[in-house]
Parts: sequence; structure tokens; C-alpha cells
Amino acid sequence: MEVIYIEKAIKKHPRAVELMKRFHRAEIIECERFGEVFNRSSQNFRLQKRNPSLILAEKYGKLVLPTPEGYSIGASRNYYFSHMLNCLYDCRYCFLQGMYRSASYVYFVNFEDFEQAIDTHQPDPGKPDCFFSGYDCDSLAMEGITGFAERFVPFFSARPDKWLELRTKSVNASVLSRQEPVPNIVVAFTMTPATIAAEVEHSAPSFAKRLERIESLTRQGWKIGLRLDPLIPWPGFRSLYPDMIGEIFSRVDGELIHSVTLGPMRFPKSMYSRIVSLYPFDPLFALDEMVPREGQLTYPEETENELVSLVEETLLQHLPKELIFRQL
Repeated sequence: MEVIYIEKAIKKHPRAVELMKRFHRAEIIECERFGEVFNRSSQNFRLQKRNPSLILAEKYGKLVLPTPEGYSIGASRNYYFSHMLNCLYDCRYCFLQGMYRSASYVYFVNFEDFEQAIDTHQPDPGKPDCFFSGYDCDSLAMEGITGFAERFVPFFSARPDKWLELRTKSVNASVLSRQEPVPNIVVAFTMTPATIAAEVEHSAPSFAKRLERIESLTRQGWKIGLRLDPLIPWPGFRSLYPDMIGEIFSRVDGELIHSVTLGPMRFPKSMYSRIVSLYPFDPLFALDEMVPREGQLTYPEETENELVSLVEETLLQHLPKELIFRQL
């Protein structure tokens, strides 16, 4: 990191102090609140993505929020919390590039407050709640900086009535390899056919490397989530997706698959316009004419239905229906 911004109030927080020691050559700039830097006008997300800064901040307000309706992997109630804003990778379909003005990484160091907020949610007996940690970031990609999983895996291990989903594209899972699997933690990998991933998931580990990591984690006994989200109607999708699913299940024990989610690619109109303005000639936005539906822009309904049905029917050859969730 060449530049680190830090809120004055957390200069002496142990995580902030440790990071500044590690990156002692970085330029340190103090601010009152991270929004002064992160929400400034006239920022260019595309340019910043080439060399983003790190912003150390404290999360205030509601630290744990309910997920959007329909966002579930089978728990009684579903929540998300974000220890970071923005992602190491540069996927063209990512909503973050349309949501935020800045490509810098915001790292909220006050893990203790997140833990207290999570503990205020008491599940019904026998009905665990699920907490999603990869909603505004990748849960594992920056583990070497944040130590997020190293802190929260033991935390959730001691709370078997709460599930944690670690959603990621990262193969940086050494923190998981060093300890015994935790039954209430799902390591969820976004999986996209290799041909599509190479074109739209820039900087992310390849499909092959992700599958290799999934295979090693299942051998160790970790529960795995497959996140086929978003589904992309790329040329040849009728063979690309079945082939991908077949390859996954030829190497991964289906007994250790906790859940699979399917999600169509949809954008709020303003967000889509902002993303296209960043990458006007990207092939992802030239696949088919985007159409308005339910207040969003998406692919034609018949294309979406064909793709979702194709993937679901292929998955049913390997998994029971109750493990497959549509994220609509």
C-alpha cells in the first residue's frame, strides 16, 4: 500500500497500529471520517482501481443488517455485515463499481463491535440464523491484511446456533487449512465457467485454481457453498454451464456441498449506467439487449429463464433440490 488514510479516532486501535507498522513506508494521511475520502465527488473508479489506497475506519450505526428478501441459504433469518468496502478483484458485473465513487478499500478495524452486534441476534431454538460476510467485499481475498477469518472463525465456532458464510473467489484459505472444520461455517465460492471467468473476472483466481482449493477444503472436511451468481448468458452457455457443473462434481464430494445459489445478472438502472460509462466497450454489456424489469435492468426474461432452468436441471443430477436456492 502506497497511501493509507486513517481516522484520527482509531489511530491507537491495535489493528490500526499493527498495520501502520507493517506498511511503514506508506504515506499516512489522517482524516476525521472515511467518507471525506471515500465519498468525494469527481473520483474515477476505473483509474483508482489500478492503485487503490487503504482507508482504516471505525464502523458506526447498524453493524448487522437484514439481507434483501429472498437472499437465503436455508437459515431461519439472514443478515449481513461488512468488515470491508470494495474488493481486491475487478469483475465487470460487480455492483460495487456502480455503487461507490472510490475504488479504495475501507477496512473497519472495530471487530469487537461487530461481534457484539452479532450476539444481540438470538436465534429461535433449533433454527439457526445466517450471517453473510461477503456482501460488500470478498471475505478472504485480503485476509493477509485484515485477519478477518482468523478472528471470526473461532468466534462463530463458539456459537453453533449461528451460521457464517465466507463468500470468496480467493484461494487464500490457509487460515482454514490450519484448523479443524467448523460445522456452522460455509466457505462459499463464486464459480463461473472458465471461458467466461477469463473474460469478466479480472484479477480473480482462475476457475481451475478455485476448484482446486474447493477440492482441498472438502478433503479437509469444510462445508462448501457454490455460488453461481450471477449467471451470464455468454455465447455457448448451453454447454459451458453443464460442463462446469460436471467438472465440479467429478472432483468434489457432493456430501460436503452445503448449498448452491443461482442468481441472474440484474442492475438498478442508475448503477448500470455508471458501470457502462466506466467500461463502455466491455463484451459483457454487448451480449444481449438489457431490458427493464421490476425496476432493474436485466436480460430478456426468456433468456434468463432458460439459463436458470438449464443450470438447475443440471445441478439436480448431483444434489437434492432442497440444497439449491434461487436468489431473485
